[in-house]
Amino acid sequence: MTVTVPRASEVDAYVDAFRDFVVSAPTAFHAAEQLAAAFGERGFARLAESEPWECVPGGKYVVVRDGSVIAWVMPTAPTAVTPWRILGAHTDSPSLRVKDLFGQRDAEGWAQIPVEVYGGPILSSWFDRDLEFAGRLVTGDGRILLSRSGPVARVPHLAVHLDRSVNDSFSPDREAHLQPIVGTAGSEVGLRDVLADAAGILPEEVVAGDIFAVDTQPPQRLGVGDDLLASPRLDNLVSTFAAASALVNAGPADVIQAAVAFDHEEVGSHSRSGAGGSLLEDVWDRVSESLGARREELLRSRDASVLVSMDVGHLVHPNYSARHDPRIHPVPGGGPLIKVNANQRYTTDGWGEALWMRAAARAGVPVQRFVSNNDVPCGSTIGPIISTRLGVRTVDVGAGVLSMHSARELVHCADLAGLAAVAGSFLESA
Repeated sequence: MTVTVPRASEVDAYVDAFRDFVVSAPTAFHAAEQLAAAFGERGFARLAESEPWECVPGGKYVVVRDGSVIAWVMPTAPTAVTPWRILGAHTDSPSLRVKDLFGQRDAEGWAQIPVEVYGGPILSSWFDRDLEFAGRLVTGDGRILLSRSGPVARVPHLAVHLDRSVNDSFSPDREAHLQPIVGTAGSEVGLRDVLADAAGILPEEVVAGDIFAVDTQPPQRLGVGDDLLASPRLDNLVSTFAAASALVNAGPADVIQAAVAFDHEEVGSHSRSGAGGSLLEDVWDRVSESLGARREELLRSRDASVLVSMDVGHLVHPNYSARHDPRIHPVPGGGPLIKVNANQRYTTDGWGEALWMRAAARAGVPVQRFVSNNDVPCGSTIGPIISTRLGVRTVDVGAGVLSMHSARELVHCADLAGLAAVAGSFLESA
């Protein structure tokens, strides 16, 4: 599937393109490759980390590291101290990861695949859904191929007749109750066969893989005003797509404009392709070296740079409003959120908040504040990790959603486009 990246001002076209992107990006690996292809269609040159680089004035570049992707645009007259304006997001989502691609087993007449929990999904939302398996396959000769199975699996609920307490409390055993059914016992076809066939190779060529269970139901617009979008993986493909849209549509600026989306945020970011890894720093160092920067000039560039960490936030749930701050109530369609936390779960400070508000004003998009209820601690983002690692000023923002970490989440369409519009305005700022 070809991913188009329209301007955020074209709200319906933007939402349609985002829906296509979600369908084409069942895993972080797919998301990174889809975006790299979309950047390539816009004139970005793909660089390999194993090869020498030459970043020229006005050049546009993209790098993929496993499930992460970074793209940047050079100004027409860069110097050794040119600052960066960076949009940061993540490509992964909470899900179920296959434990063993070769581990299909029979139980009570059924065939099952063993999985483990990836991140912090709302487990109940994964039951009774038509699931597929997707990810990357590795062959004996080292080739890496993306694949997806189509709908082949289901995690079934126990009938209410066999568990009368199911509507009082539902707390599934992560090991015993989450294993998907993929067919009937004795099947001669296994998951490896299906994924290999989809990738166009022989099953015996596959020696390993990184495979995840994925909801197959596509994104759906809904609501009496057709202004809402229910979708899997809004956390955080919303921000990943917004960053890409902002970068490819941004006007010229005297800064290096960049968008980066990391893998493994949902499990702590501490990996080669996570925000705690070296990807952003490596790219920044190599671009600076191509500009002839000395160490002092690199540090001056970083001091003048800003990263906007974009991740979804919480709208007030109308059925559980007491779980939110009693006075600060972000609403659907009210604009993207600026996220603040006294304990540095988010990195936004007064300076960063003012920066984001100026960008929003230039874009003509309203903004809202998100602060947690003191008795309900919030999660965190890539923002504190990058700010700590690189010393870059960082601001935490995002589109508001309901049902975060469910297999299907809910967002307002205007907030999808609004986030991209403000992000683009930020990239164009001096």
